[in-house]
Amino acid sequence: MASATLPARITMPAEARRSEIVEIRVLARHPMERAIDAPGLRPVARKIIHTLRVTQEGQELFRIELSPGIAANPYVAFTTRAERSGELVFEWIEDGGVTYERRQSLTVT
Repeated sequence: MASATLPARITMPAEARRSEIVEIRVLARHPMERAIDAPGLRPVARKIIHTLRVTQEGQELFRIELSPGIAANPYVAFTTRAERSGELVFEWIEDGGVTYERRQSLTVT
């Protein structure tokens, strides 16, 4: 499985109090190619991000399965409870086996 960097904007607080609910917003820049082409043109390979998974120290915090009907540059917002400091790992998994990864730190006081 290949790994790459995805241009994405992750908006979340750098710090939070223990047990505080924090909002995380993620905007990924991805064309979400559906393999549907205009008549008379060559078919293109389907490239859809089908899963977004967020983990901290190996524990899954959030997961969403995306469908081909989602727009290009998918935007996702969710909340989680701040329990411990550490890196949040954001993984987008695309058709064909490419996984894009970004990391963001959260300090819990």
